[in-house]
Amino acid sequence: MRLHWKGNYSGDESSLAHRDHPEGTAAFREPETAQKLAARASLLSGVILMIAGGVLVVRGKAYLPEWSRFNLGVLLSLASLLPHELLHAICFREDVYLYFDLKHGMIFVQGTEDMSKTRFILMSLLPNLVFGVIPYVLFLLFPEWMIAGVFGMFCLSAGAGDYLNVWAALTQMPRGAITFMDGFHSFWYLPSEKTGPE
Repeated sequence: MRLHWKGNYSGDESSLAHRDHPEGTAAFREPETAQKLAARASLLSGVILMIAGGVLVVRGKAYLPEWSRFNLGVLLSLASLLPHELLHAICFREDVYLYFDLKHGMIFVQGTEDMSKTRFILMSLLPNLVFGVIPYVLFLLFPEWMIAGVFGMFCLSAGAGDYLNVWAALTQMPRGAITFMDGFHSFWYLPSEKTGPE
């Protein structure tokens, strides 16, 4: 993996990495722009926060008055935004580009290499498992670990865009398909239909 720092994303998709499309390539059915993706992800994020927050209040009600724990969990979740993207990046084997889109409150990585459906799903979910699921489950087991619960709750909600990608891969990619990114969008093809270079 070769990570390239690209700075602030201007909103111009032509500034992102592009590649040739093999014959038979199909585009994911997904939001056309970063703004539409951010709006959809924000809605899903809100739903996750409501559910996980409700469980947190019920399970950790004895520890809720300790606001310092709650605030620390929030701060740690904000500090995890960059490490979240770095965990995505390590799942790439070639060039991967890191962007900030401060206007829409997003940080994202983008690369154009081929990925199997399994690796794409792992790449999408890895940071959410590490920073979201594991701390939140630990809180469910040990409700006095309020910091872990708050941290996990906010990290789970921050992965909403990743869950949308996973849903698209699971529902749109046939068995054996390969996926890749071109610009801001994801595509898939079946290797038997590929005529371009590796």
